[in-house]
Amino acid sequence: MRIRSVVVKGLFNEYDYELNLNPDLTFIHSPNGLGKSTISHMIYSILRGDKSYLEDIPFAKMVISFVDDSALIAEKSNGKLLFRMQKNRLESPLTDEELEGISDIIYLPPERLMITKKDGHVVNALESVAQELYESIRAAKDNVKLVPSTQEHREMNGSELEFWCKDLKAKLDFIKDAGFEPEIPTGMRFPPTRYDLIDDRAKYEDLAYSVSDYVENNYQFAESIIVYKDIINNIFLNKTIDVSENGKLIVSMNNGTSLPLNKLSSGETQILLMFYYILFHSGQDGVVIVDEPEISLHVSWQQLLGDYFGDICRVRKVQIIVATHSPQVIHDKWDLAIELVRKNA
Repeated sequence: MRIRSVVVKGLFNEYDYELNLNPDLTFIHSPNGLGKSTISHMIYSILRGDKSYLEDIPFAKMVISFVDDSALIAEKSNGKLLFRMQKNRLESPLTDEELEGISDIIYLPPERLMITKKDGHVVNALESVAQELYESIRAAKDNVKLVPSTQEHREMNGSELEFWCKDLKAKLDFIKDAGFEPEIPTGMRFPPTRYDLIDDRAKYEDLAYSVSDYVENNYQFAESIIVYKDIINNIFLNKTIDVSENGKLIVSMNNGTSLPLNKLSSGETQILLMFYYILFHSGQDGVVIVDEPEISLHVSWQQLLGDYFGDICRVRKVQIIVATHSPQVIHDKWDLAIELVRKNA
């Protein structure tokens, strides 16, 4: 669920803020030390039910208002952290489990190069996401069998069914560009011809619903792969990324030289990580918070980010909140920027 506004009271026992966010892309900027990164992390922590981070932050109250006119309130009272949901003027307390279901949210902290696994081990982030991508692609390549659909069949005449099959085939072709495709049963073709539908409509209609399920399960992942490669290859200079036949992320210089991932520059690594998390970890109508995307990036690369963030907002239908010190990240999108203004001292 998208966020409409954020109100913070008593941050560091000193600041009050009110932030009215855009439904898609918002840049939040301020000088150092006013709480921009802290607020970003607080939003994420509240929506993930992470009390440990919030308990260490001095604040009185945070109110996150959503586009459906509901509001999530986190408040410290007598040293205790309380959560409640407000809707239609009614308030109800929330458990940690209920908090996690409110909004699909991911947070990209400034420290992105290393990540801590659930078992406590600290690992290289780029190696980790490359392995994650490999495993996901291998699973997609192995999952080629079409299974009977449980969808309820809708009424369609022959022309409507034929058109739907052609539309599904176009989506299958798009998925194939990402490196995987389903197996069409022996003796059948997809899309079927008009004569196929006349001769064996029921069989092809069942096939179409199975293909529809496959597309539903794989289209967004395929889209993420294709968009990811397009963005990275438009930004990188003198080198390109691709996904090998077996699902490995590979980097090649324009002269044909292969380059290990660990030989990329810090800025290139930041770009790979940032767009990977945004594309592969965000969901429809989710929220993405990117803290200090400018780290290690040349000014010319910083100026490209806003357009790509905006494109992802439209394609993936996510809300992206960017916390930045850099005017170059905002670039020509100051109409989407809000300043974190100190309300009191």
